Formats: sequence, C-alpha cells, structure tokens
Amino acid sequence: MPLSPIAPEAFEKIAVGIDRPEDVVVGADGRVFASDHQCAVAEIFPDGSFKRLGPAGGAPNGINMDLQGRVLIANFGIYDRQEGPLQRFDPATGVHETLVAEVGGRRLTSANYPVIDRAGNIWCANSTHAETWPQALDGREDGFIFVLRPDGSTQIVAEGLKFPNGLALSADDGFLFCAQTSGADVMRFPILAGGRLGKGERYGPALGALQVPGQPAPAHEDLGYTDGVGMDAEGNLWVCLPGADKVVAITPSLEVVTVIHDPTGQIVNHPTNVTWGGPDLRDLYIGSIRADYVLKTRCPVAGQPHIHQRV
Repeated sequence: MPLSPIAPEAFEKIAVGIDRPEDVVVGADGRVFASDHQCAVAEIFPDGSFKRLGPAGGAPNGINMDLQGRVLIANFGIYDRQEGPLQRFDPATGVHETLVAEVGGRRLTSANYPVIDRAGNIWCANSTHAETWPQALDGREDGFIFVLRPDGSTQIVAEGLKFPNGLALSADDGFLFCAQTSGADVMRFPILAGGRLGKGERYGPALGALQVPGQPAPAHEDLGYTDGVGMDAEGNLWVCLPGADKVVAITPSLEVVTVIHDPTGQIVNHPTNVTWGGPDLRDLYIGSIRADYVLKTRCPVAGQPHIHQRV
C-alpha cells in the first residue's frame, strides 16, 4: 500500500506540559509511557493527561519495553555532563536500576535508544563522548552501538559512528538499522549469531543537508539531521528529521517519501521518535525534543510490533 502523507492538523496534542518527551512506548496492555526529564518516565492516560513515575535524574531519552513490561531507558547524560547509562524502570514495583554504565572499559555518556530482539539481546547506541552540543554534532566519529546479551555480557559491536541515534529491527531480526544524526543518514547492520553485528552499510540516500561551519545555513526544510527511526508493518523505515520538522520513510526499494511535514513547526515541532500502539498498531505517537506535548493520530499503515507487543 502506498504511503500517504499525514497532515499536521490530523494530530492531537496529548500530555501537554510534559518535559522534553523524546520518545514514547506502548505496552501490550495499551498503557502509554513517555520519557520526561523530571522523572524516569511519565504515563499518558487515555484522556490525554499524564502522571510522572519514578525518580528524576539525568536525561531520559529513547525508551522501549521488555517482555515483563519494564521500561528500558537510554539516559542521555550529555545535557548536564552526567553519566549516560542504560537503565530500567518497572512501573509495577517502582524499581529503577542501572543495567549498563560502561562497556569494555568505556563509560557510557550518552545512551540514546534501546531495542530488543527475539533472542533477548538489548541493542543500544551511545552517541558521543563530546561535552557540548556544538562538539557532539561536528561530524566526529566517536559514537558506538553496544549490546547487552541475555547472559549479562556486554560488548561494543559497531563503532566509528557519527552520532548514532535511533535504532530499529527488521521484521525477521536479520538487520539492525541505526540513524547517524551528523551523517544525515541511516546505517544497516546484519545481526549475527551470539549477539554480534556484521559490517554496516548506508541504507538509502543521505536524507538532507548539514550545517557546515563557515558556509551558509541550509534551508530549514532541507536539514537532514536524523533522529529516531521506526519500522512499519510494510517494511518502510520511518525517520525523524527534527531540524526540518519532518518525518520521511525509506521504502524497501530505497525510495524516500515524506510522510509528515510541518513547515511552520507549530504542531510537528522537532519530531524525534515515532511509535505505534493500539489494538491494530495504527495509533501513531510522535515525541519531540522541543515541544511540551506528545502527538497522536491514526496512521494509514500499522507499525511493526516490538517484541513486547507480540505477546
């Protein structure tokens, strides 16, 4: 089915007043959670209100969920130069714990987004070791992807990346997709036995322009800084372009289709992640690094279920 654009006016603003809702995750039971800088996560209720859960600390960024309904939190420490570990919060018990703080002797400073495959491997990006935003997005290749395996072992499985950000899995868990924010593109890695990755390659074309010091700034709608990614049920990889207030999709034939664009930024304001939920996985949620709300609408295509949504 061809992808049809979604107008900004089709979105409803929910959880108004939330603090930097970078990402959203929807449980198998329909409960909706979002990252919030004033707590571990916030729960968003059907009427659009929200409640903050868990302790404050760091900068909750990308989130996901395991089979037990616990929320995985990539804590992006670069904002206040704190640690940036992979954490987990259990909404049922209130337990908040750190899963990974360092890998191979390298401290996590900017864990960004976690995803779990069928084998139980947790894949997560650590975007950079830079101390400030101008440094973080200057094209340095100090980012990496690490894995936390079911046996508790950890390993850096891909490195030399340009601010690795959102992650997504192919339907068969054969490939891991990773947005490179300061590469303006997406990389694809084959997943190998034992929780390892093969050699990565660019998936599709560059998705826009980047700001180059000393050169004129690209037009707003042309900015290609990639952020969160999400796979739909038809194999289209949705990619958020926050600087352009846009979401595009890379089709299986590697065509790039604009599915959401708000030239004014009044509604779709710096979108950072796309997530699907609802009984038919056609409720579409969009997080943001700039807005104080989450967006929700009905989507013409269902999302590919995460592991916790397959039960």
